[in-house]
Amino acid sequence: MAVSRRRRNRGRSINGIVILDKATGLSSNAALQQVKKLYEANKAGHTGSLDPLATGVLPLCLGEATKVSQFLLNSDKRYRTKIKLGVRTDSGDKTGTVIQSIADFSVSEAGIEKELDAFRGEIEQLPPMHSALKVDGVPLYKMARKGIEIRREKRKVTIYEINLLNIAEDVIELDITCSKGTYIRTIADDLGQALGCGANIIELRRTEAGVFREEDCKDLEALSELKVQGGLEVIDEQLIPMDQAIAELPEVNLPSVTASHLKNGQAVIVRHLPEEGLVRLYEEEQFIGIGCIDDDGKVAPRRLIVS
Repeated sequence: MAVSRRRRNRGRSINGIVILDKATGLSSNAALQQVKKLYEANKAGHTGSLDPLATGVLPLCLGEATKVSQFLLNSDKRYRTKIKLGVRTDSGDKTGTVIQSIADFSVSEAGIEKELDAFRGEIEQLPPMHSALKVDGVPLYKMARKGIEIRREKRKVTIYEINLLNIAEDVIELDITCSKGTYIRTIADDLGQALGCGANIIELRRTEAGVFREEDCKDLEALSELKVQGGLEVIDEQLIPMDQAIAELPEVNLPSVTASHLKNGQAVIVRHLPEEGLVRLYEEEQFIGIGCIDDDGKVAPRRLIVS
C-alpha cells in the first residue's frame, strides 16, 4: 500500500516584507521566487501581480507576513506611465501586436485634459484579454496567446486622480492613483480610442502600493550583493515589519492574560475600542495579528501570527 508523505517546508522561518523595485521583463512570480531563494525562506507570497513590462513597488511577504498580504492586495495603487499615441496594440502595451497605426493625427493638451475627465471617479473597465484574471481557473493571457477571446464582464474601479504630467510629440505621461484591480493598459487603450488615434503603454511604473512608496524599495541586485558581503543577517535587517502593511488599522494593545484568551479563539472585552472593523493586535507591544470587532463590541481573532 502506498504511503502518502507530507512534503516538508524547506528553508528558514523568517517573517517580514520586502518592498522590491521590480525590474522590467520580470514576472511577479519570478521576482517572488528569486527573493524567496535569496532569503532562504520557507514561505513567501506576493500581493498582486505587476505586468512584466512594469517596474516599481512590489511588496513580497515572507513567512507569517503572508497573513497580511490580502490587505496589500486590496489596497490603492499609484502609477506613472508613458503612453504612445497613434499606435494601438492587442495587449494595450508595446509588447503586443499592432492592430492600428495612424501617422497623421493631431491632439492638444486641452483635448487630452478634456478626455481625461471621463476617467476620473468611479468608472467601468473591461478587463483585457492579456491579463492574469482567471476564468474557470485559466488566466486570460493564456487564452489570448492561443487567439481565443472570451466574453468578459465590465468591472467597477475608482480613479482617484489622473494627471497629465508631460506631452512630448506623440508620447504623453500620466500619474494615476486608483483602486485595486485597475488596468492602466485599459486606460491607455480607452484614452487612445477617445482621442481617435489609438494608444499603448510604452513605460509603466508603480510608485505606491498601499502604505508603501518608491523610497521603500530595495533592488534585487543590491540585496544579493549585501548577502554576499554580510550574509543573511544583513539582508534580514532590510525587512519591513509585517504590521507596517496594515498601519492604517487602529491599534489595540492587550495584556498577556487577555491575549492568551484571544489566542485560544475567544472574543475578549477591551476598553476604548472602535465601534466596528478590523484592528491591529499587540500583546505587550508585540504584534500578534489582526482582529475584528464583533456584534457584541468585543475583539475577536481574525488572522493571528504564529510566533
